[in-house]
Amino acid sequence: METMLIETRTKNYPLFIGENIRFNVDRLIRDTVKHSITSVLIITDDKVAPLFLEELKKSLSTFDKLFEYVISSGEASKSFQSYYEIQGFALEKGLDRRSLVIALGGGVVGDLAGFVAATFMRGIPFIQVPTTLLAHDSSVGGKVAINHPLGKNMIGAFYQPEAVIYDTATLQSLPEQEWRSGFAEVIKHGLIWDKEFLDWLISNVHDFSQIKGDLAGQLLVRSISVKKAVVKEDETEKGIRAHLNLGHTLGHAIETELGYGRITHGEAVVIGILFALVVSEEIFSVDLHIPNMINWLKQYNYEVDLPSQLDVEQLIETMKKDKKSEDGIVRMVLLSELGKAEVVSIPEERLKVLLSEFSRKGIAR
Repeated sequence: METMLIETRTKNYPLFIGENIRFNVDRLIRDTVKHSITSVLIITDDKVAPLFLEELKKSLSTFDKLFEYVISSGEASKSFQSYYEIQGFALEKGLDRRSLVIALGGGVVGDLAGFVAATFMRGIPFIQVPTTLLAHDSSVGGKVAINHPLGKNMIGAFYQPEAVIYDTATLQSLPEQEWRSGFAEVIKHGLIWDKEFLDWLISNVHDFSQIKGDLAGQLLVRSISVKKAVVKEDETEKGIRAHLNLGHTLGHAIETELGYGRITHGEAVVIGILFALVVSEEIFSVDLHIPNMINWLKQYNYEVDLPSQLDVEQLIETMKKDKKSEDGIVRMVLLSELGKAEVVSIPEERLKVLLSEFSRKGIAR
């Protein structure tokens, strides 16, 4: 097992990475949470629950009051309704300020459970127990939220967990689509911060089946190290933390306009990343080797073109609601070179021309 310290302005906390450490969650929690815990609420989804819930409950059997709440898997559950129902469940079961919430699952579960914890009785402790590759990004840094029909992650908070307990063995349960979703965020970390890591990925990862054992540990440590460095410098996205949104301005708009759950987060982000690279080449007059990137992404069966049913003008209207936007001006994370990102305001007419061309011609140009 490897331990990393996540450092932010408001809280420092450990991240544990290792195979089969889910069986030691009780000990890790008691070593991390220094006050007595009156009760534990595990929040998970209906895909993860049959795989890992009973194992986790067995590991936590020393707690007298142990409750579980299972949501439907997918982005549609990151809703006001799910949030409201879980809050009601927590009140009915008598959770208090010394209770602990555990998020067992991927990014949806982590975001929703974290927002429940952040707002229940004005904030109770929670721990992330991620089971997907995507959650290596979402479980670190304290962003918790629910979706609104008009925009993704629009209602939320910055609320750091007590710990992240990452059992790499759980990744082997993932279907290929979920591997693609999570790997997009891994790629993003290399593109915005660490070109050497990006080169390492291209050289060492040719198939998702390789991501296990030592290779999985190396990949997670190197990718999370980027997130760790960014949130240490900028916890609440006043500066460089926005760079973690490479591909997300268009990606979130795609998710919103298609309907949450019609495309995975990472698959939408990959299309957003490719569009950001196109815009970057236009703005900075650089060559970011987009054809090479496309060929590499296609090895993993990523879609690289904008879904044909989406309307460019409506996408732009949704992009204007992105949290980076200011006064209705879309601001995108772009690359002046591989490994170096910055946020740039894009005039609407120029954005419309570029996105229309991207939609019409696809990425083959």
